Parts: sequence; structure tokens; C-alpha cells
Amino acid sequence: MAASGASEALRFTGTVLPDLDSRDLYVVDGRVTYEPVPGAEHVASNVWFVPGLVDAHCHVGLIAAGAADKAEQETQALQDRDAGVLTIRDCGSPADTRWIDDRPDLPRIIRAGRHIARPKRYIREVGLEVEPHELVATVMAEVARGDGWIKLVGDWIDREVGDLAPLWPRDVLEQAIATAHDLGARVTAHSFSEDALPDLIGAGIDCIEHGTGLSTDLIDEMARRQTALVPTLINIERFPEIAKSASRYPAYAAHMLALHEKVRDRVREAYEAGVPIFAGTDAGSELRHGRIAEEIVALHDAGLSASDALAAASWRARDWLGVSNGLLEGDLADFVAYDGSPGDLTQLRKPRTIVLGGRLIRAG
Repeated sequence: MAASGASEALRFTGTVLPDLDSRDLYVVDGRVTYEPVPGAEHVASNVWFVPGLVDAHCHVGLIAAGAADKAEQETQALQDRDAGVLTIRDCGSPADTRWIDDRPDLPRIIRAGRHIARPKRYIREVGLEVEPHELVATVMAEVARGDGWIKLVGDWIDREVGDLAPLWPRDVLEQAIATAHDLGARVTAHSFSEDALPDLIGAGIDCIEHGTGLSTDLIDEMARRQTALVPTLINIERFPEIAKSASRYPAYAAHMLALHEKVRDRVREAYEAGVPIFAGTDAGSELRHGRIAEEIVALHDAGLSASDALAAASWRARDWLGVSNGLLEGDLADFVAYDGSPGDLTQLRKPRTIVLGGRLIRAG
């Protein structure tokens, strides 16, 4: 069945997660109701439903050369949508993707502006490159471009050192993060290494991306502060490849291999400590879009329960980002349905039914 508007009355029968209630679910004028609607078109039976999936670290509009054109942006957004991702937290993109907001058939994007980095300390053509004394003003400008988030590059290879190194002094981070908070925005940061994390976390950052350099003490501090972690495990699997291509910098190459070796233990430790963990693929540039199912399974393999791994990319992630559940009475319908046993992660690669913003996108 092709994508439709939001005017028809539709009926779905199955198990609604996370509560595991078995019931009939109706979509009327684009909104969810559990009140019976005579004559509603029966779309699917014997399925299980989750609130629309979230990719909490994604880059729509980013390709290896920098900004992607609109055709490529559309392709990326469709790949995510067809994988069940109905909300994207775009963790930095050099492209203007605002036109997507006018396409009800494409995922909702919550933007973090552009990456903010130091000169020659990040991927060329991707980030804004500023000196520390310019960071606060740049944060203020990017808050205006984003949707309540700012993205800092916390560390990157320093070619003079030959290894990963922090980009920002602690006092500058404190000023920048406080400024973003005063403007109503949250702050996240790319961080691979150990050295950047104490200042980022201590300065009050809201989220850490990757976090491969975490220690037990820092994990405990993140749990105390409820600082979120988005591990991007399927991206971390590229570390050996990155190390192999960095033979000019043997210390950096060895460091990346060491970080890769312990990442799953760190994610499990963070989970057990109570750090909020969310699923993100880091799609864009080197990684194709539409791989959220792989990231959910990777989180489960790292130690999260199946339910918590799924929640990290569904109802819990939506709540974290301030997006409505999508499956509660009266919500604008935003959900994905699957065959098989309720919560079976092996089924996530094969969405049977997708309803996005009250529109039926796919019906199995």
C-alpha cells in the first residue's frame, strides 16, 4: 500500500510496547485512538508496535566531500524512514536540510547546527573552525540554526602530537555550555579519547557521543549527573580500519585499537551504572543511512537488555528528545509494526508497517 494522507480510519491489531498490551489500535484523522471505530480499514494483524524509532546520532546532508545536495539528502532521509526511523537527531551537518520539514513523508529532524571545531582539527568542509575565544559567540549563532542542540568536537587528532588531543580549555567549555543552556539549548560533543572527557563532563555537557575513552570514575560522574551517552557502536567498529590507514601516526593508530578493544565493556559498565544510553548510528559520510536495527542489536550485545536496547531507540529516546510517544491516546500517530514475537530484535530489519506523523507509509 502506498503512502496515504491522514484522513482515513485505519485499524491495526497487535501488541503495543512497552506495556505489552494486546489490543486494536486505530488511526483516525492521523491520531491514535483505542476506541473502536466501525468500518475502519484493517491494515495489519498479529503485529507488535513500537513508537517510531529514533536515530540519536545521524548526519542527513553529509557526504565525504562535505554538504550533500537535496537529492542525496532525500535519499538519506528515505533510507532512515524505511528502516523505521521517524525522528533523527542530526548531530551536525554542513547542509541546509530545512526543506525536509515541509515533507510530511520524511522523518522529523532535530538539528544541532554544524560541528564546532578548532582550525585544522576536524574533517575539512564539515565543521565551523574557530579559536577558543570565538567559541561562545559561535555557540550563540549555532543555537539559532539548530533545534535545541549544539555539537562540539571535543577531541581529534593533533598532528603535532601524533595522537588524539582535546580541543578546548575547561574555562571556555564552561562558558560555552552555560551560554547554550541560558539560550535553552543542550550541548553534546564528539569524544573518542580519555583526556577530553573530564572537562566536558565537568563543564556540564548534556551528552557524550562515542565515549570510548570513559573510565569508571567518569561513568559514575555521568550517572550522577544523568549525562547521556550515544555510543555509536557500529561506527566504532571502523576503528581498526581507521588505525590501519593512519600508519603515519603510530601512537594514534595504537590508541584507536585500544579504544576499540574496550568499548563494549565501557558501554556495559555505563548501562549498569545508570547512565542514560541512546542509539545512534553516526550515518553520513562513511556510513550509509538506515542501519538503526544494527545499532540496537549492538547495544544488546554490549550488555543492554533487549527491552532497554529497543527503548534506547524508541520510547525512551523520544522522551529524551521531547517528542511525543506516538502511540498514546490522542497522539499524532508515529509508530512502526513488526511480525514475530513482541520485542524480537531480529525483526527490526523488516518493518511491516510504518505510520509517520499520521500518514500510512507502508502496510504489510
